[in-house]
Amino acid sequence: MLDFFRAITRSRLGAVLGLVFLVLIVLAFAGADVGGMRTGSLIGGENVASVGGSRITTGELDKTIRNAFESQRQRAPTLTMKDFLAQGVLEEVMTGLIDRAATWEWGKKYGMGISDRLVDSEIAKLPAFQGPDGKFSQDAYNQLLAQRGLTDKLVRDDIAKGQMSRLVFAGAAEGALMPAGVTQTYAALLKEKRTGNLLFLPSAAFAPKTAPNDGQIGDFYKANLARYSRAERRTIRYAVIDEASLKSVPAPSEADVRKRYQANAAQYAPAEMRSITQVILPTEMAAKAFAAEVAGGKSIEAAATAKGLAPAKIADATHDKLATDGSKAVADAVFAGAQGKTLSPVKGALGWVVARIDGITKKPGKTLDEARGEIVAALAGEKHKAALTELATQIGEKIEGGTSLGDVAKAYGLTVQTTDAVQSDGTVPGKPEAKLPAEVQALLQTAFGMEHEGMAQIAAVPAAAAGIARFAVYDVGAITPAAPAPLAEIKAQVAADWTRQHGADAAAAAADKVLAALAKKTPLDAAGKALGVALPPIDHLGITREQLAQMQGRVPAPLALMFSMSRPGAKKLAAPNQAGWLIVSLDSVEPGTIAANDPMVQQAQSELGKAAGHEYEEQLRSAITREIGSKRNEKAIGTVRSNLAGSQPSGEQ
Repeated sequence: MLDFFRAITRSRLGAVLGLVFLVLIVLAFAGADVGGMRTGSLIGGENVASVGGSRITTGELDKTIRNAFESQRQRAPTLTMKDFLAQGVLEEVMTGLIDRAATWEWGKKYGMGISDRLVDSEIAKLPAFQGPDGKFSQDAYNQLLAQRGLTDKLVRDDIAKGQMSRLVFAGAAEGALMPAGVTQTYAALLKEKRTGNLLFLPSAAFAPKTAPNDGQIGDFYKANLARYSRAERRTIRYAVIDEASLKSVPAPSEADVRKRYQANAAQYAPAEMRSITQVILPTEMAAKAFAAEVAGGKSIEAAATAKGLAPAKIADATHDKLATDGSKAVADAVFAGAQGKTLSPVKGALGWVVARIDGITKKPGKTLDEARGEIVAALAGEKHKAALTELATQIGEKIEGGTSLGDVAKAYGLTVQTTDAVQSDGTVPGKPEAKLPAEVQALLQTAFGMEHEGMAQIAAVPAAAAGIARFAVYDVGAITPAAPAPLAEIKAQVAADWTRQHGADAAAAAADKVLAALAKKTPLDAAGKALGVALPPIDHLGITREQLAQMQGRVPAPLALMFSMSRPGAKKLAAPNQAGWLIVSLDSVEPGTIAANDPMVQQAQSELGKAAGHEYEEQLRSAITREIGSKRNEKAIGTVRSNLAGSQPSGEQ
């Protein structure tokens, strides 16, 4: 697909609905520290907004933003809540919560509903709620909700609202197309070609030839203290609790094996599974028209792409799974058809389904003796995991009672290790090659949120293999406050920075001279030679927008600047890390031409169709919110903002 067009198909609606999926964000942290998730959050509280019959509380807004923050922190460990809020997140989340509540009220107003069965199936799909056998576990569900401070009603309401949004907006973009003339014009833009030149003015060519004296170094150091500031550092003391920490665990008995086999009789019975490719359409009429196109010789994939739809592939599904995820009618039709057959439209949970049967797999059953090995392994793993969890619980109770890390380690035979003084992102100043073990990386956020040394905690940490529990009991050993590095330790670095800075400043002045000469029609090569220093040769540029699109977003800055110019001319651009300055000149712009039957026009039509579809979704969202109406409580919103801004989440210093 064309990246050039993809940028304009981003839907704010999709981003907002994704951001405010409170439960799914929370459950993404199933293995994370629990305490850090609750610190300082508002529970319940007054309403920040009313939307029809729905109410959005301060607790819901606060928790949603905190969970979104923790999710973002997985990608940017040094992010602070202050910086996060400065990006306008609170207003975006607030708008998203209002939009989703309005969609829920609008759906109910016009007779739409989300069944308990559909909510049940969505809950069962979440890996966090599955037991060792890969199936939904009520115990795992209850435990995780208790850990996260959630209720069954909150989870179900959240998932139901999400499904309502999917249902309401499912057909909004159906059949969206852009006029052929518009499509061809946009496609022709990709053929546009630009030529120009690139002159690099390196800082090193203009830097002082003599080293700075001590006075110059000292003055530069004082003027740039922030540049040389070292972040707060902490040593972390920790002891790992794993299989080696267990004394002895009894092996599974024969009775245990038989009980497990009987409890999972369906798993070991012969079974038939089917793989399908399906497309869901909003109405029976649309589904019949779609099925007619497929019957006429088009593949499901081609027919779906032409309408801006994405066919879904479901592999090795049982009849029960298809019935749960879709509807019994869909499951019955799929299991009644032959391989390769495309089914007539069938009513599903979210619309009308047209499906093709891609494959049929028949799985033989297993006797008790045949299944014994895997059952014994599973039971043994569960027993070890339960024993390890029990040991971790005992240690956790000791810690809550005030027992120190050292005393806990002595009582349970654990080995305490101490890290180097690390920063909140896990790096060790002066040791760029140092890398923290995975178990310590998992502790960083909470460790940097502790108020002082010696506050022992216990948390789950990554294990070497999936399904194996592993914990760590830990505290902070020593805290070194943030401060500039002593000049004596970094004198050589400061001297090099002084030289580089003066070279960059001189290169910037030289760039201005070149631009002034170009404005007087002096050729670029002559303007460069007039500077009186040795420069790299001029690079000649010639590229089309299509070639830029093939770079998939990794467009060099000089090329991006050249394509941002509206007419021939020249501009300067700073090179990264004060390496120098670039002079980018645009010499010519050759408009693109494209034939109406060029394959690129069809690609552009598909991408622009998606863009139009997203716009329809946005207009529908806005219309729904206007129709339902909402009232904001700015005072309560301000309370949430103040509480978040004044909090000190993990790692924020």
